[in-house]
Amino acid sequence: MNKLNIDKSESEFLNETITHWEKEGLLSNEQAGKLRDSYEVKGFDWMRLAKYSFWVALICGGASFAFLIVNDVVVNWLKHLYYTPDIIISICSAVLAVFLFYWGRRRERLYPEKIFSNEAVIFTGILFTACCIAYLGKTLDRGSGHYSLLFLLSVFVYGFLGWRMNSRLIWLFALISLGSWFGTETGFQTHWTDYFLGMNYPLRFVLFGLVLVSACAVLRNRKWFAYFWEHTYVVGLLYLFMSLWLLSIFGNYGNLDKWYQIKQISLYYWGIISMFVAGAFLLFGLKNKDDISREFGITFLIIFIYTKYFEYFWDNTNKTVFFAILAASFWLIGRKAERIWNLKSRSSKV
Repeated sequence: MNKLNIDKSESEFLNETITHWEKEGLLSNEQAGKLRDSYEVKGFDWMRLAKYSFWVALICGGASFAFLIVNDVVVNWLKHLYYTPDIIISICSAVLAVFLFYWGRRRERLYPEKIFSNEAVIFTGILFTACCIAYLGKTLDRGSGHYSLLFLLSVFVYGFLGWRMNSRLIWLFALISLGSWFGTETGFQTHWTDYFLGMNYPLRFVLFGLVLVSACAVLRNRKWFAYFWEHTYVVGLLYLFMSLWLLSIFGNYGNLDKWYQIKQISLYYWGIISMFVAGAFLLFGLKNKDDISREFGITFLIIFIYTKYFEYFWDNTNKTVFFAILAASFWLIGRKAERIWNLKSRSSKV
């Protein structure tokens, strides 16, 4: 029998669980022994090493490419490539993207355990897809400047590929493209002025994030969306809370020159609204056992509070006192979390 290879923390949890079941008479000594023999602690987390290695490889590959293109021979070659028709570059990028997606999909079937190398191939295919769409846009451009349509095309291309290939990574780029389309389209519709329907960019993306989170709530129980629900929910909350954070700093000012002329204290109500939203998501997460909502709520509630502190009191507060308050607050949070954990541990043993 092949033993299950698990982390040390997982092994300790299973040992405590099996011991508890053994004391309660739910397992015989023989059964408990068989369960303990069915797993072993792995000596090294090779999965994590593989993950970081592939990411470092991609970064180093990008750096290598960057240094390559500054080479005189390569620069001269690129000058000739500059005159290559945009449609040819678009078609070549499309062919490479199709090949990489096919290769990555085939690797997933043949080598499902090679998760990160497979994702690296898919990620490269995503980059060539973006290149294909960009040069297709240059080919079709007639000087309108309506390049937000390229982001909209990317949404459909990445969305279809993500759904067809069952790839969360590609779906993630569809969501990023959706946000990019929204930002550039609202800018184009207002001729790149400061406001769209009276809203600056952070306020627009607050509404965008709310719509995306609401869509997740509506589609949560749909079978076709289940595989992508969590990633969509997380991205929607990121759009929402990052926009709220920027809104709490800049308010609904679309011009930095105007923002510099006002006192930061005059924007206090945006901070209150942001903290209220974070608190609402925190309570919702606690009440409905929604870990994602709860973690976003508590994290950004703390970020909002300390952002306001830096804005209003940093210059007038002794730094020793500030960091003492910071240490005390996190100590209290840790103490509260420890107390809750202990209560849950005791109740599980009763």
